[in-house]
Amino acid sequence: MSIFHRIVRFVVNLFLLAFAALTLTPMVWLLAATLKSPDDLFSYTFFAPRISTFNFRDLFSTVPFHRYMINSIFVASTMVVVQLFFSSLAGFALAKYEFKGKKPIMILMLSTMMLPSQVLMAPLYELIYRMGLVDSYAGLVVPGAVSVFGIFLFRQSILQVPDELLHAARIDGCSEFRIYWDIVMPVSRPMIGAFCLISFMGTWNSFLWPQIILHKTERFTLPIALNQLVGLYQQQYGTLMAGTFLSVLPVIILFMLLQKEFIAGLTAGAVKG
Repeated sequence: MSIFHRIVRFVVNLFLLAFAALTLTPMVWLLAATLKSPDDLFSYTFFAPRISTFNFRDLFSTVPFHRYMINSIFVASTMVVVQLFFSSLAGFALAKYEFKGKKPIMILMLSTMMLPSQVLMAPLYELIYRMGLVDSYAGLVVPGAVSVFGIFLFRQSILQVPDELLHAARIDGCSEFRIYWDIVMPVSRPMIGAFCLISFMGTWNSFLWPQIILHKTERFTLPIALNQLVGLYQQQYGTLMAGTFLSVLPVIILFMLLQKEFIAGLTAGAVKG
């Protein structure tokens, strides 16, 4: 390697290191805020001289944090499973079957992605109310059971599966659902990992729709519960920081577990079908 290339590589690595440090700054600031006592919270930008666990103790003594964490894990996991099944099934149909009205259906589905979700909230709430699903987890899961974004992600991925593989399975006597379950889904593993991560993060961070649908405190998810810590009559900013820090840990762990599938899945979905 020539000296010029070594210099270029050093500069690029230095730039990436600086960018990584800049990206991690909010996370470091959040961690520092959780370890400061209420008296030091606004006195120091980052870490205070005295490390305190007051915010974590106050968090677990003030609110049933573990219950909200379990609620969020249950809702996010259920949503991931439901969306994964319906989106992959619809993506398989759009990628490997020819039927009348296929293109108009795809155009209609794409057009729904251009509508802001806030526009649909009023009619969607009335529908959920008439179905008797207000203040229930079903009211959160049913409206988001099918993801158009996920359908097109899986369509792009399944287009790469050779038709000859599916024809061979049909000759061996596989049903269409078994072809989808035993052949298409294992081949689409990278896209499954990417979609699971995207769907989990979207549901985990969802605030407005759960705030509208859920009324009882014991059913609150983490974003709603954390929002209750800071209001007109109370400002528990340190406790809010501790809750926020703990709430982002599951997403970080999931990303670390699925990062290879996430990158491979998005790369596969970017290939033009």
